[in-house]
Amino acid sequence: MKAQAKASPDAPAKLLQSLRFHWPRASPLPDWQTNRQAVQVDGGRSGQASSPFYVYLPNPQTVFPPAPLPFANDNYLWWLPNPDSGPLLVDPGDAAPVLARFGDGPAPCAILLTHHHGDHIGGVPALLTHWPDTPIFAPHDARIALASQRVAAGDRVQVGDYDFAVMQVHGHTRSHIAYYGHGLLFCGDALFSLGCGRMFEGDPATMLASLDRLAALPGDTLLCCAHEYTLANAAFARVVMPHNAALATRIAKAQAQRQASLPTLPVPLSSELAANPFLRIDDADVRAAIAIHLGRDATDRVEAFACLRRWKDDFRA
Repeated sequence: MKAQAKASPDAPAKLLQSLRFHWPRASPLPDWQTNRQAVQVDGGRSGQASSPFYVYLPNPQTVFPPAPLPFANDNYLWWLPNPDSGPLLVDPGDAAPVLARFGDGPAPCAILLTHHHGDHIGGVPALLTHWPDTPIFAPHDARIALASQRVAAGDRVQVGDYDFAVMQVHGHTRSHIAYYGHGLLFCGDALFSLGCGRMFEGDPATMLASLDRLAALPGDTLLCCAHEYTLANAAFARVVMPHNAALATRIAKAQAQRQASLPTLPVPLSSELAANPFLRIDDADVRAAIAIHLGRDATDRVEAFACLRRWKDDFRA
């Protein structure tokens, strides 16, 4: 099946008429009227007024669960099965685990890239050597030279059995994007379990806007982050929110998962909204902790976020 990227129409009604999903054949086809979910997605294209569009998503229970492949010290690349071809891959920073698992099979239906950092794109050259015709979706960034199709906020990526909306999440890098669909969010290094990415190329206002955009997605969205940072982030989150019961529950669960050599991801967005200080910038307890650290009240939520991010950058458990 040919991979393609489609720009979302300006009119939401027109998009609704055009949207089609390819359902995984190994899953039962749910009743379209009772199981569909209308989700308003704000793609957040830079330099333009916010232009949300609507995407009808299938019940997440009908879609194959995402699976991480670990590599290096704490990296995850993600894959989704596709009955008609090889898997869909997201951010393959290392080719070795992909080739070890899928190298004898058909080519991936596509590779989705969120940003240009080497631990997200480093495996692409070797994968293209092995499977030369694999489509590579990536943001508009010359530093990702091997991309075959460029996508931006508001585009839809249709590959194999999957259909994803592209979201702008600049801040960690100046061209970072995320892929959202089927109840899944592949967010690269924009958002982490109990944390968020460093601002290597963005400013606090841009990064906060990106996190606000992600926080507005449905609470049952599963976050497929690119690093196993939960426990490291938990140490900082506990300093900021020492009395947060949801955080205490998350930490206990994550400790048990890691002791069993299990990933702590994916994680529901609702859990992050309850326990991630970077998604709780308007919470009174978080603001109070920031004020103590800063020595005064933050002038606005952007300054509060900037202070929290600097605090985390300098934090040592």
